[in-house]
Amino acid sequence: MAWWFEIKLWKRVFLGLALGVVFGLAVTQTMGAEAGGKLLTDVRVVGDIFIGLIRLVIIPLIFMTLVAGVLALGDPAKLGTIGLKTILLYLLTTFFANIIGLTMGTIFRPGAGVDLGGAEPRQVTAEAAGFWDRIVGMVTKNPFEQVFSGDPMTLILTAVLIAIAIIVALRSLGAHEKKPLSAWVFVGLFALGVTMSSGDILVVIFTSIVLGIILLFVGGVDGPAPRFFSYASDKVLGVTQWIMELAPFGVFALIAWVVGTRGVETFTAIFWLVIAVYLGCFLHMAIVYGGIIKLILRLPFINFFRGILDAQMVAYSTSSSSATLPVTISNVRENLGVHKSVAGSVLPLGATINMDGTALYLGIVALFTAQAFGYALEPQHYILIAVTAALVSIGAAGIPSASLFLLATVLEVFDVTPEHTALVVGFIFPFDRLLDMMRTVVNVTGDAAVATTVAKWEGELDEDVFKSRAVQ
Repeated sequence: MAWWFEIKLWKRVFLGLALGVVFGLAVTQTMGAEAGGKLLTDVRVVGDIFIGLIRLVIIPLIFMTLVAGVLALGDPAKLGTIGLKTILLYLLTTFFANIIGLTMGTIFRPGAGVDLGGAEPRQVTAEAAGFWDRIVGMVTKNPFEQVFSGDPMTLILTAVLIAIAIIVALRSLGAHEKKPLSAWVFVGLFALGVTMSSGDILVVIFTSIVLGIILLFVGGVDGPAPRFFSYASDKVLGVTQWIMELAPFGVFALIAWVVGTRGVETFTAIFWLVIAVYLGCFLHMAIVYGGIIKLILRLPFINFFRGILDAQMVAYSTSSSSATLPVTISNVRENLGVHKSVAGSVLPLGATINMDGTALYLGIVALFTAQAFGYALEPQHYILIAVTAALVSIGAAGIPSASLFLLATVLEVFDVTPEHTALVVGFIFPFDRLLDMMRTVVNVTGDAAVATTVAKWEGELDEDVFKSRAVQ
């Protein structure tokens, strides 16, 4: 099996994706929709396990890498400059995403001539609460909810992750890293973080930044805290590398289920909407992110996109920016040469507030709705749609189909009736996963582009690493 691990991860993930498409179609064609659907639902369990492992590791990953990133800065004031540049860049790229989304919706007119009479109305829920709703919910949310619920799968996966952490710690001791106390403190913190998997990521980010600043003031840049968290961040990335070896199999299972149960005819039913969303996403990545890398940073953009292929493939298959965060951090640090102080602070923030793909998508679907139901839009409506889509996308939950439930807020801009909103959501929801996969790729690519840009401006980018890797 050594040959398998010698293949680049993104190539293995792509192979899993391609085979998943073939398998999903073959099963439904040979066994029928009902029997094939049952089999594919069983196969999907492999993908659910993969996603479950990643979701459980998110809290300790963000905590350890973000604290280590803050401590590695060495100066609290530098965190302020990085934070300001990061937020401004995310807002700027979201602005361009809005423009591209509205342009695609205007050119392709995906809603023109669409008959929604056969769509089953679907009540818009608060499944993906907005930014302020999430802020309020932080006070009452139980971070140990999943573990205390006694769900067997969660308990098993928690035990598996803790076992992997112990193995990683023991291997570090066997590799002559004379840090037994650090190793076991890491395991303890990791176990605590995994059991807190229901915690809000915004709370974790805020707590990590505050703790990092306090430790900087108390212990300085050469104290035991920076050394421990540097060690812990490396080990938690080691744990995620174990998980990512499951990515090709998880992707195979998830894509087989999506294609087999939703069918290729899904694309033909909403052909122009799919074209508008996918082309808009590709243009945003090529023009905006590629332009930043090539024209502003003066770096080879091919190396940039090749360096984050692993993250893009995982993002496409999982439809979750949060679930992709471990591999994004790994790609940006190892392939692009971004220092851990920047990667550890910029990327977790981006996974929470950078939703360019969501903003682009909401603009297109808003025009789709107006065209399908004959709403007349004035120039000011386009501006309001862009602003509203940008605002609601900030802090949107990094989970599959989250942005679809933010649609009602955007549609209120031109007074869409609740009945029409429900019809649009009901029409799009069955195949939204296929669109969500692409817009998640945009979000993750944007995170990497902003991290690279901030690192370049802060002198924390190893350009030799960025430029030296040949395209493979």
